[in-house]
Amino acid sequence: MSNNSPIGIFDSGVGGSSIWQEIHQLMPNESTIYLADSKNAPYGNKTQEEIIALSVKNTQALIHKGCKIIVVACNTATTNAIDVLRNKFDLPIIGIEPAIKPAAVQTKHKSIGILATKGTLSSALFHKTAKEFTKEISVVEIVGEGLVPLIEKDALDSAKMKKLLKEYTAPMIVANIDYLVLGCSHYPYLIPQLQKILPKNVTIIDSGQAVAKQTQNVLQQHNLLADTRTRPNLQFFTNTKVDTLKSLLKAFSEKIQVESLIF
Repeated sequence: MSNNSPIGIFDSGVGGSSIWQEIHQLMPNESTIYLADSKNAPYGNKTQEEIIALSVKNTQALIHKGCKIIVVACNTATTNAIDVLRNKFDLPIIGIEPAIKPAAVQTKHKSIGILATKGTLSSALFHKTAKEFTKEISVVEIVGEGLVPLIEKDALDSAKMKKLLKEYTAPMIVANIDYLVLGCSHYPYLIPQLQKILPKNVTIIDSGQAVAKQTQNVLQQHNLLADTRTRPNLQFFTNTKVDTLKSLLKAFSEKIQVESLIF
């Protein structure tokens, strides 16, 4: 492992590429390896044992490729498996959680919405965080059933997606929320549609920037930041077809490699 070793990132599919974009924007000289475990998406409907096993497998694959730090770009994997990963592997591991705290602190209506997977909303870590910061706040928790599979199929603008988003945001609008917390790394790709549906005063927040900043801080603490003169190697691997991942990353098409890989 060296300073110019890559940052490893994994998610239960293509959604964590939203986290990758934040990391790449903040640290453009860092090489990265991204694993999209789309074959097993979504993690949100799996048991904790299954989520842990998949998270361990993904982490091992990234370590095998020489990564210096692992970013778990999946809310469900973080809330269910992060402690196991940190105990099992001897390198820095960054997790991602729904940004409940900033929403709870900043809400003026004392009403916030959280859109997440079943696996995240039912986890012990989520309940601990929510209990700590939302004691005097109304919280509308909605399981985004069906959203991840549609994103994985590159069906962001489909009629079914529009129907589901209207259904899931309806109780939030009734509750007069002024903050919507996105609790899945796939969901930032839905922000343009959500902004059309929700009232103008609703602020949508996700954890991407915070995760990127934390990754940078930990790399600094371990003296592992890349040499700024290096040219980054940006690799993406998926265990299904590459089409959706390429579509989501088309703005970076001249710089990146997207390949199929069994892992």
